[in-house]
This record gives sequence, structure tokens and C-alpha cells, in this order.
Amino acid sequence: MEIHPIKNDEDHAAALAEIAKLWGAVERSEDDDKLDLLATLVSRYEATRWPTDSNMDPIDLLHFAIDELGHTQAELAELLGSRSRASEVLNRRRALSIEMIRKINEAWNFRFSF
Repeated sequence: MEIHPIKNDEDHAAALAEIAKLWGAVERSEDDDKLDLLATLVSRYEATRWPTDSNMDPIDLLHFAIDELGHTQAELAELLGSRSRASEVLNRRRALSIEMIRKINEAWNFRFSF
């Protein structure tokens, strides 16, 4: 794969596919260098394409993930244990617990910080 700036979602998908192929490359090898470059480009593109304010409200971030990033309330329900619990969280009737935050972070690759 020729490495070039990521300018759209198609480039992003191709870079992610290439990263998957290169994952686990031998340290200090040419493949490891490619992996490092691609990861940097992907990170930069994602920060520009889907910016998140580090002070963003966690519930707003969940709504953003559902509305814009392709996640679903059903996925959230599976992570949190039930549809009613997911609904309560999204409607601010139940606070996120540390365990909930950990599960969401792992599954959706979020970086919640409080």
C-alpha cells in the first residue's frame, strides 16, 4: 500500500484494513514503520473527522456515537446489560458507573475522562 494523507472515509477504511494486516509487525521493521505512519495518519484523520472535546459530556458522546458513528442503542443495551438500563442512561435517569464506562471504552474505543 502506498502511504498518503487520509482525505475521506474511503481512505480511512483502506488505512484501517492495512493496519489490520500489519498488526503485530516485527519491531523496527519496514512493516512496523508503515504501521506507525498509518496509525498516526488515522489518528489525525479521526480527530479531524470526529472531533471530541475532552470536556464533552459522556451522555452527549454516547448520543454522538449512536447518531454519527454507526453504533446503536441495542449495542449499548448489550454492553450495559439491558435495554431499559441503556435507555435510562441515555435519558439521564441513571448515572454511568465506572464498570459501564470501562465496557463502553473497550467496545467502542472511547476515551472517557473525568
